Amino acid sequence: MRLNPRRALDSPLVCGTLGVVILLCVAEAAGRLGVIPPVQFPLASTILVEAARLAADPAFLTDIATTFAGWAMGLLATIAVAVPLGLLLGSVTPIETALRPLIEFLRPIPSVALIPLASFVFIDSTEMKVAVIVYASMWPILINTIYGLRDVDPVAKETLRTFGFGPLSVLLRVSLPSTAPFIATGIRVAAAIALILAISTELLAGGSGGIGGFIILAESSPAGVTLTVAATFWAGVLGLLTNGVFVLAERRIFRWHTAKTGAAQ
Repeated sequence: MRLNPRRALDSPLVCGTLGVVILLCVAEAAGRLGVIPPVQFPLASTILVEAARLAADPAFLTDIATTFAGWAMGLLATIAVAVPLGLLLGSVTPIETALRPLIEFLRPIPSVALIPLASFVFIDSTEMKVAVIVYASMWPILINTIYGLRDVDPVAKETLRTFGFGPLSVLLRVSLPSTAPFIATGIRVAAAIALILAISTELLAGGSGGIGGFIILAESSPAGVTLTVAATFWAGVLGLLTNGVFVLAERRIFRWHTAKTGAAQ
């Protein structure tokens, strides 16, 4: 069986991997040729070696676990708040109209700017991390839930009402299943935001543990820039893997929605 190069290049995984390899090679060549002085920024090969060492470092693995513990608690709390609120706002138009100005006022506020304020309100670093994550991550879930409810087939809802089903039954039997793919997309986006805010909170909180705390300590270590960039590299890799898991789960669970979208296109 022959491997078709053109078909292989059509694969997002192959193209993505090829792009990363090319970027690393260009960065390595720039360092070797002196375009980017290695004193200011380490060689790509040096960063990869340090990143591989960190993968076996128990202290760094503990910091990763700390970050993901806060990330998971924050994301679960966000889902528990944003999904019911989105269903309420999407189902009751007067409430959504009344709260829309408040939502549009709060949503653009940079979440990172609220971290110093949160440090005054919450003494415990984990509570502060969860609170900031909830604030930053709830918007994509909330907005997606509202717009998902608007996309529900009105004929299906009217059919259930005709047969005597109440508003709650219509919501649970028609609206919620139809909105679920939109909610899942919002959760996937929120998961990435939650990870960013978890690490940002650790960075700005100063020595609160986690990947962010590790990066702060790495800046003053003998390894300096190399260790800092290697830890940052792992933050990016973990974000990529997290998003990949959510994308895969979304495609598996809502395969019918993907097929429906593809047919519509």
